[in-house]
Amino acid sequence: MKVLVVGGGGREHAIVRALTRSQTDGLELFCAPGNAGIAHDARLLDVAADDVPGLVGAVEREGVHFTVVGPEAPLVAGLVDELDRRGRLAFGPTGAAAQLESSKAFAKQAMEEAGVPTARWRHARTLQEGMAAVEELANPGVVVKADGLAAGKGVTVADSHQDAERALREIFIEGRFASPEAVVEERLRGREISAMALCDGELAFPLQPARDYKRALDRDEGHNTGGMGACSPAPGLREQDAWMLAELVHLPLLRLMRQRGTPFRGVLYAGLMLTDDGPRVLELNVRFGDPEAQAMLPRLQTNLLDLMLRAMRPGGLLKPADGERSDWSGDCAVTVVLASAGYPASSSTGDPIDGLDNVPPGIEVTHAGTALRDGRTVTAGGRVLNVTALGADPDAARESAYAAARMISFPGMQMRSDIALGIAEEPRAEEGTVGSWLRERGGTNG
Repeated sequence: MKVLVVGGGGREHAIVRALTRSQTDGLELFCAPGNAGIAHDARLLDVAADDVPGLVGAVEREGVHFTVVGPEAPLVAGLVDELDRRGRLAFGPTGAAAQLESSKAFAKQAMEEAGVPTARWRHARTLQEGMAAVEELANPGVVVKADGLAAGKGVTVADSHQDAERALREIFIEGRFASPEAVVEERLRGREISAMALCDGELAFPLQPARDYKRALDRDEGHNTGGMGACSPAPGLREQDAWMLAELVHLPLLRLMRQRGTPFRGVLYAGLMLTDDGPRVLELNVRFGDPEAQAMLPRLQTNLLDLMLRAMRPGGLLKPADGERSDWSGDCAVTVVLASAGYPASSSTGDPIDGLDNVPPGIEVTHAGTALRDGRTVTAGGRVLNVTALGADPDAARESAYAAARMISFPGMQMRSDIALGIAEEPRAEEGTVGSWLRERGGTNG
């Protein structure tokens, strides 16, 4: 079976690695465009991830049976729609369903209509509307979001009116983002988790929640990034809590999208804040999280390719009442992102990377922004590498991940030093208000 993974980042490398572990007979993997690390695991095709006509042509030319779309841009651009029109099977939502990520306002309206709990918000189309929303929602801070795709960098957690105005000016006056619109939300307090589910248009098959670390610097300081690390599973939550979250968040959205005539198939990602009053959705994405996939997928022991194929037909994923559960390693995983000099404001490229051969077996190094130059692996993006280690507990996984990360070097290399620090001490779900809230209100999945 010929499978194409679209994309060239750490998420796509993690997907490729997970597919190789599926042990599917006759599996032949391609990746477009890939990177220096993915080249060791799949045959690279020289087609950009956002080149929809080029990708469709490559699928037909190579006789690809199944395409797995990693990043959001080709999904929003309608790659799945184009492949479907040609009778080619692809994993991911249509362009219409992908609006759950491409427009923050669309997502918030959908959550309201579906009854999914989220923060209070306002849609701003001008700077004046944005500042009025800040005045209304500040408690004391707010969150300002660029409405369209922003590669994980369009969110500002504003602690003051000045911070909020600065973020709004970047959107409305400076035009730093694709969309000249914004969403302003009340700021929520609690613990953040990433809850992803495979969806077949009708049913949601939850994956174990993870946690990612967005800020560039330790103690969650500095600029927002695409993610500087992750851990899996999310501390304190049990697998049955993931099913409760799916019934609370994913299933109502699936019903709504189906009613609208735009059924959602693929991965639906919900970034959640676990507040004392229950979970609230912070954001929706329409693909695997990055770097959450890098921490989560090495723990998945169920055949990922089989799950993806089943998600492409309505009712292909079994209901929890049928007794199906995904199979996960009992180990914890910690992923540390190694970023280039200047990230996230800019990135240094072409810097030689040393030490990759020193990493011991059992540590998974997935490439995010790398290339080959004169036979050497060099930096080619902001987030360069992801170092993932498994351990019997979060502290053991964290120690192994950082020990391996310190074996790698390149000029200006950055990494946070506090990924997964202290999570072993966080309360378990059955001991805290969040777990109780889920069990009381999460429905029958538990």
